[in-house]
Amino acid sequence: MLSTLNWQPLWLTLELAAVTTLLLLLLGTPLAWCLARSRSRAKPFWEAIIALPLVLPPTVLGFYLLLILGPQGWVGQLTQSLGLGLLPFSFAGLVLASCLYSLPFVVQPIQNAFASQGARPMEVAATLGYSPLRGFFAVALPLARPGIVSGAVLGFAHTLGEFGVVLMVGGNIPGQTKVVSIAIYDYVERLDYASAHSLSLVMLVLSFSLLWLLYRLNQRSQG
Repeated sequence: MLSTLNWQPLWLTLELAAVTTLLLLLLGTPLAWCLARSRSRAKPFWEAIIALPLVLPPTVLGFYLLLILGPQGWVGQLTQSLGLGLLPFSFAGLVLASCLYSLPFVVQPIQNAFASQGARPMEVAATLGYSPLRGFFAVALPLARPGIVSGAVLGFAHTLGEFGVVLMVGGNIPGQTKVVSIAIYDYVERLDYASAHSLSLVMLVLSFSLLWLLYRLNQRSQG
């Protein structure tokens, strides 16, 4: 049974994953569309940038984010000049770090879904008098629904399991930046294995359920 102390990082983690996934869907879907349709020689460069969090150690990404978002970084100076303060060690900073770290998990499935359509659906939509924008929303987007669902589930699940990047950017502030992965680490350090087990079990069940749902949806869409 989860103790009172365990609920706080759990709800914070779920909130972080939900906000991150929503933002990535809003920003990543048009980005995936542009990449799927692009024939530019610069396309591999941008694809490599987006995929970088897949191979980059989370602490490296977190370190450079701290430099950029800190008081001497250009983003930090901008947020301070706008009266927004500094993003490190805040929930907003966690959201930004999570969006960057989970970006490829959302963009790549959606990009693949758009690319698999080919040019034919949009060409047919154009012959029916659809503008490119209307064709995107009425034709391309519905056809890409399996990829969008996959991206949303993977982005949400990946955000749940973040550790290195959120520790570097968010720290360990209870109620503000202390997510489940950090709470589990704290419990293990204190040899409180019962609390660590309760949180770990919840995350195990939740992560498995999300992946099972994803594969089940993919099976239905293929069958």
